[in-house]
Amino acid sequence: MEAVIKRDAARGRREQTKLQNRETILAAARKVFSEIGFGAATVRDIIRATPLASGTFYNYFKSKEEVYQAIRDDVALAIRPRLREERTRADSVEAFISGSFRTFFEFVSRNREDFRHLRHAADASRLRIDTPEVIAGFEELREDLETAIANGLFPDVDADFLMAAIVGVAFEISERMLSREDMDPAASAAFATALFLGGVRALPKKGG
Repeated sequence: MEAVIKRDAARGRREQTKLQNRETILAAARKVFSEIGFGAATVRDIIRATPLASGTFYNYFKSKEEVYQAIRDDVALAIRPRLREERTRADSVEAFISGSFRTFFEFVSRNREDFRHLRHAADASRLRIDTPEVIAGFEELREDLETAIANGLFPDVDADFLMAAIVGVAFEISERMLSREDMDPAASAAFATALFLGGVRALPKKGG
C-alpha cells in the first residue's frame, strides 16, 4: 500500500512538473512574440526566455508554430465555458446574441495582448486559426443555436449559417477593436447585436 501511495505521489509530481514546464514555455513565447514579433522570433529565443534546457522545449513542442497553436487553444479553452454559460441562460434572441458578443468582446479586451500576438502571428505566417479547441467552440455555438431553435427562442433558420455569421462578425469586429487604443467592448457588442437583431428577423426559414 505504501509503495502504491509513493508511486502515485511521484506520478502526481511528474504531471505537475509537465504542466509547469508547458506554462513556462507558453509564457516565454508570449513575451518573445510581444517583444520581437512572431516572424522574427525563433525557438532559440523562446528557450532563452525560460530556465529550461532546449531538450525540454522539444518534449512539448516541435516548433514556434506549435507554440502558437497551443496559445490559441488555451485562449479558446478559457472563453468557451463563459460563452456557453451566457447562451444557456438566455431567455430571448436578444439575450442570446448580446450576451455572446458582450462576453467575447470583454474577454478580448481583458486579454488584448494575447489576441494581438495571435493576430500578428497569423498575419506573419498564414497559420491556421481553426485549431481543435477553436473548432470545438464553433461546434458548441452551433449546438446551442440548434437547441435555441428547437425551444422556439429563434425562428427555424439554418443554424450552421447563423453560427458562421456570428463567428465571422465577432472575429472581424474584435480585429478592429485590437487596432484601436480605446477598445470599447460594450459599444462593439451593442453594434453587433443591433446588426443581428435586424438581420435575424428577416432571415428566411429553412426550406423557405
